[in-house]
Amino acid sequence: MNINEFIVQVAIAEHHVFAEEIVTEMAESAKARGTGIAKRSPEYIASKMKEGKSVIAFHKDGSWAGFCYIETWSHGQFVANSGLIVSPKYRKGGLAHAIKQEIFNLSRALYPKAKIFGLTTGLAVMKINSDLGYEPVTYSELTQDEDFWKGCQSCVNFEILKMKDRKNCMCTAMLYDPAEKKHEAAKLFAEELQKKPGLYERFMRIKSRLVIKPKSGLKSILVLFTLLFNK
Repeated sequence: MNINEFIVQVAIAEHHVFAEEIVTEMAESAKARGTGIAKRSPEYIASKMKEGKSVIAFHKDGSWAGFCYIETWSHGQFVANSGLIVSPKYRKGGLAHAIKQEIFNLSRALYPKAKIFGLTTGLAVMKINSDLGYEPVTYSELTQDEDFWKGCQSCVNFEILKMKDRKNCMCTAMLYDPAEKKHEAAKLFAEELQKKPGLYERFMRIKSRLVIKPKSGLKSILVLFTLLFNK
């Protein structure tokens, strides 16, 4: 499968006909991974298309292939690229990276001063985020907007988040700050996780019991590096 077989573009209102399929695939994907997501209705997805705040991908044969949308928090100070989904038959071909790149570009164009963040348990998404300039950070560096955190209630790990007073969970927090482009350490971190068998699982075990006091993202990642490579 070649990435040139796909069209990745900013969604328009007419794409609302794919909203039901997108929502269904989001739910099925989360179920297969054993995780939860903030549940969205087809109407909500359609509204993002109408507002010009989403990216959609199609195969050259016209079939729907992927989607992602923008949410804003804390009065536009934070932006989340949410709901990344790729149709199962088009996965592992680089399409997720292309969609993330396009939604990242759109976010930067619409909200040039906003911090862009995400929460993920997936190594592949961590790698993509690192390539885009995100770095791992503590949860304290994310938006504290209560509406955002309410979205975690549908996740199977929500009790862990509550138990840790919203300071840590199974997801890794990653942030792109347009004022601080300190992402080389984050990129190296993702590359090392990808190269070394078992390192990602060890990382998740350490992170699940570690609460790092608020500090810079760079210092946080160095702490994790130290713990990982001295095990």
